Amino acid sequence: MTILDNIVADKRIEVDLKKSIIPVKQLEQSALFNRNTISLANNLKNSDSGIIAEHKRRSPSKSIINQKSNVFDVAKGYENAGVCGMSVLTDGKYFGGSLDDLLVARASCNLPLLRKEFIIDEYQIIEAKAYGADVILLIAAILTRHEIKQFSELAKSLQLDVLLEVHNEEELHKSIMPSLDMLGVNNRNLKTFEVSLDISKTLSKLIPNNFVKVSESGISSIEAIKELKPYGYQGFLIGENFMKTDNAGESSKQFIKNLTK
Repeated sequence: MTILDNIVADKRIEVDLKKSIIPVKQLEQSALFNRNTISLANNLKNSDSGIIAEHKRRSPSKSIINQKSNVFDVAKGYENAGVCGMSVLTDGKYFGGSLDDLLVARASCNLPLLRKEFIIDEYQIIEAKAYGADVILLIAAILTRHEIKQFSELAKSLQLDVLLEVHNEEELHKSIMPSLDMLGVNNRNLKTFEVSLDISKTLSKLIPNNFVKVSESGISSIEAIKELKPYGYQGFLIGENFMKTDNAGESSKQFIKNLTK
């Protein structure tokens, strides 16, 4: 069993429990359910930096990253820094996040918010919309082609952008379909947790240009972004680099300033 297998097994139990407590009808009555969403894909297309900054307390590969900062300050700081969007981890057991983090981020800023989650059920997509997300993440490694189609089409019907994450050529080939907005390449090997930008470089040639290309994991320097831009990447998800500092907003601001000067 890989860490991903464990996460998915736990997620199925969690989602079944939630469904028994909060029915879909109740989620659809949420105050945020009918808000107009903001497109992350459009922001990335029109940006010089392409930075998607993350709120993340811990991870299976790094354990504790930052338990002190609060979501309100981080979201405000990221917006002030001029990031294109904010990724909010909502998984509790492995990443220390929650849907409340998403609600707080939504109340704190007007950035497009990505619900960073292990989505294995349509329920979680309706939940994302109800809690103020603008974008969902689908992970090809844990979904069939049929599920990717079903989930991405539901997301589009709710005006949510879809970022689909792949790790290799096989995942990419099963995933390409019109209901996706962005294709993210994760530079981390999920079996070994090793990171290499070569994954993004190799797969970039296979991603059709009508999708916004996003590179994820292991991006902590301006050099890395400059290295990837010639490969057509317009989005760069930065997870730990800002969160491991005392002031994520300020460090993202300096990073973007240095990147775009």
